[in-house]
Amino acid sequence: MICPAHTIFDGAAVLAALSAATQTAVCEKDVRQATVRVLSEARNHGMAEIARAFQAQPFASQPTTRAYSWLTDQVVGLVMDVAVKQLHPRPNPTEAEKLTLIAVGGYGRGEMAPFSDVDLLFLTPYKMTPWAESVIESMLYILWDMKLKVGHASRTIKDCIRLARQDYTIRTSLVENRFLAGDAALAKELGSRLWHDLFKSTASDFIEAKLAERAERHRKQGGQRYVVEPNVKEGKGGLRDLQSLFWMGKYIHGVKDAAELVGLGVFTAEEFETFVTAEDFLWAVRCHLHLLSGRAVDQLTFDMQVEVAAAMGYTDHGGRRAVEHFMQAYFRQANRVGELTRIFLTALEATHTKPDPMLVRLMLRRKKAKPPYAIKQNRLTVADEEGFFADKLNMLRIFEEALRTGTLLHPDAMRLIAANLDMIDDEMRTNREANRIFLDLMLKHGNPERGLRRMNELDVLGTFIPEFAAIVAMMQFNMYHHYTVDEHTIQCISNLAQIERKELIEELPVVSGILERGVNRKVLYVALLLHDIGKGRDEDHSILGAQIARKVAPRLGLNKKDCDTVEWLVRHHLMMSDTAQKRDIAEPRTVRGFAKAVKSVERLDLLTVMTVCDIRGVGPDTWNNWKAVLIRNLFKATRDALENGLEDLNRETRENEAKRALRAALADWDSKALRTEMGRHYGTYWQGLPLSTHIVFANLLRDLSNDQIKIDLMPDEDRDATRACFATVDHPGLFSRMTGALALVGANVVDARTYTSKDGFATAVFWVQDNEGNPYEESRLPRLRQMISRTLRGEIVAREALKDKDKIKKRERAFRVPTNITFDNDGSEIYTIIEVDTRDRPGLLYDLTRTLAANHVYIASAVIATYGEQVVDTFYVKDMVGLKFHSEAKRASLERKLREAIVQGVQRAEA
Repeated sequence: MICPAHTIFDGAAVLAALSAATQTAVCEKDVRQATVRVLSEARNHGMAEIARAFQAQPFASQPTTRAYSWLTDQVVGLVMDVAVKQLHPRPNPTEAEKLTLIAVGGYGRGEMAPFSDVDLLFLTPYKMTPWAESVIESMLYILWDMKLKVGHASRTIKDCIRLARQDYTIRTSLVENRFLAGDAALAKELGSRLWHDLFKSTASDFIEAKLAERAERHRKQGGQRYVVEPNVKEGKGGLRDLQSLFWMGKYIHGVKDAAELVGLGVFTAEEFETFVTAEDFLWAVRCHLHLLSGRAVDQLTFDMQVEVAAAMGYTDHGGRRAVEHFMQAYFRQANRVGELTRIFLTALEATHTKPDPMLVRLMLRRKKAKPPYAIKQNRLTVADEEGFFADKLNMLRIFEEALRTGTLLHPDAMRLIAANLDMIDDEMRTNREANRIFLDLMLKHGNPERGLRRMNELDVLGTFIPEFAAIVAMMQFNMYHHYTVDEHTIQCISNLAQIERKELIEELPVVSGILERGVNRKVLYVALLLHDIGKGRDEDHSILGAQIARKVAPRLGLNKKDCDTVEWLVRHHLMMSDTAQKRDIAEPRTVRGFAKAVKSVERLDLLTVMTVCDIRGVGPDTWNNWKAVLIRNLFKATRDALENGLEDLNRETRENEAKRALRAALADWDSKALRTEMGRHYGTYWQGLPLSTHIVFANLLRDLSNDQIKIDLMPDEDRDATRACFATVDHPGLFSRMTGALALVGANVVDARTYTSKDGFATAVFWVQDNEGNPYEESRLPRLRQMISRTLRGEIVAREALKDKDKIKKRERAFRVPTNITFDNDGSEIYTIIEVDTRDRPGLLYDLTRTLAANHVYIASAVIATYGEQVVDTFYVKDMVGLKFHSEAKRASLERKLREAIVQGVQRAEA
């Protein structure tokens, strides 16, 4: 145990205290209360001692879980003692009045976290007697009064067999039963009867049920081993997976200790050692979770990840936070659990489950395997080990053969590969044929993600490309990335393969068209494989990744031109996403600058496909119509510029085209009203908005009086957002008040434009989404309109009303986002671009725009890009006389005030 038994629970002292406390009791209630008081004090002392010792040895989980279980044994044993000897004494019990107390489930295994359930079985030889019923009731009341979470059942041996046959949950709990107190012979008889009457003859049923239960559990937990907030107990690669494996081994072989399974040949000694290491780590994490939260918690939420990492002694180093090092260790252990579990479950499935019906086997008939391989139980295995090892390139060929035959790898083959990774050496890494095989895995079989994922899970990918090993199971501690870096990379490649298989033509017409016309597939796949390979260091991952790509691409057999293109793509893989999401694409200089950086249509095509796959690979809901419209518009504008010349990108051309389109759309207007509309706007208005919005504003401004506020709310399905258009007389701070009104109704602004007409009217358009990232439903628009109107009329003061709404959730406070503010006078012809990169929160945009308004800054447009808890708010601005902010002193003053607003807002949000 983690500390000496007598320091946890001094049995003699507790017994003496219990005896003294109950001596003065005059009734059963007094005895119970005295027992609860004495045992609670003793248990609290023991819990504190264990916790103290565990904090000093934060990875010593086995002695800790045993100590918690042993402490519970002492308490439960004394409770039974009090119930039998003092509350319900029976000097000469009959045969029917025997009672046995048995620990089952996790408690039966002798493993407990600080707040684990206490699962008890009260076993009687025959039907329950009144005496046994009274003892059990008294025990439960005492345990409940001690605030223990008790799971209990009262049964005979016959009941246990009958109910366990019907219910797999009951059967599983009885697999791990342990005698605690009472009649030992009865407990022994239960164990014998369970084995002979039930377990021995029902192994197939039990294993099938456990496999089905495991699949369902994984589905509920997200189906991924790399879920960002994993459940240590129920998640994929978690403790329950390990326990399921041991349950099955014990069920089949009738052993009490999992270590005995090594001698029976179920595990090799090395494999069992891997399991023990993983189990120790996962139990340590679970115990820390319980202690830090003060209750039974198994979900590693973001805030708890930081606290557990600190408790386990992880530190910030190497350009990464302690929590990121901790979570990488966690995911590596989960990966080992998952892979080894699958190997053994497949082996058990093959030997202990029913075979598929003949018709199913005929329908699943696959291609025959080439030597030295064979297909065994519908899985690819090595038939001739000598032939397999005669050529070390077979360590790669086996994955190609699995894709060719459409089979999974057999556990025997997995074990063989895992045990011989040292065959993949420097000579093999530079071997031309080995690299051809590897590239063919991505390029030739239509489902590269399956081969890559299997290679990654068996450590082959990181061994063949050592540079990749650093990002295996690497977690990025933020709310934006749903996967570890290696899994994100495989998800990106999976997306590319889906597009190539023409599965996403409707959803992704532009990139589907690019691939249909033809691109250099080898370059694209290698660039995607390497695009994030530089993550996790102090340097910019794009720059470092490009340096790594410069070494890896030639090794993979790419020619000089292709290597240069791969290096460029890795170096600039974020450029298109950043330009589309953080800049105003309607600004000619934005497109001109991007086109100059890209240089050719060939590179534009490759970068566009790569950008879409990268965003889609971040998580299931990251890609949406809004991002699709931004990427599509930037792609089309840049391709036009590259094909027709950059000089075509000027404001005058765009203004004339926009006016011509609006005239056609308003053909039914009289000439005077049309002349007024065409003449009232400055050039930027025509260049910055689509025709549909020009039409809305034309109607809002028509006959608008000086005291009116007109609002048009319309779902914009093309952009997955609701478009909110405002028209009213312009006055200082109006844009800020609009952002405040939108913040009050919980609207997330994703884009905004504001213009002042020559006759003094303000036209502002916002594209907003609800908290789920969707457009507002029609039924919610009236309330949205009402709240906006009241705020703009001054009936509601946004600053005051936002105080209660502008909060950061507790679980999200662990994220660190440094604030960066930049000023760019070159990115636009007529505006200064202010980019604010900081921590997102509901009232941030309002705080920033209010600060700018207070400093007489005119905001022409705002572009908002959100990445989980991080946001980049970009403002196109002028000073009060219509000039850019050229003065360094003015820029420094403005930056200081924006930073002050951010700091004050965060303090308010975390209060």
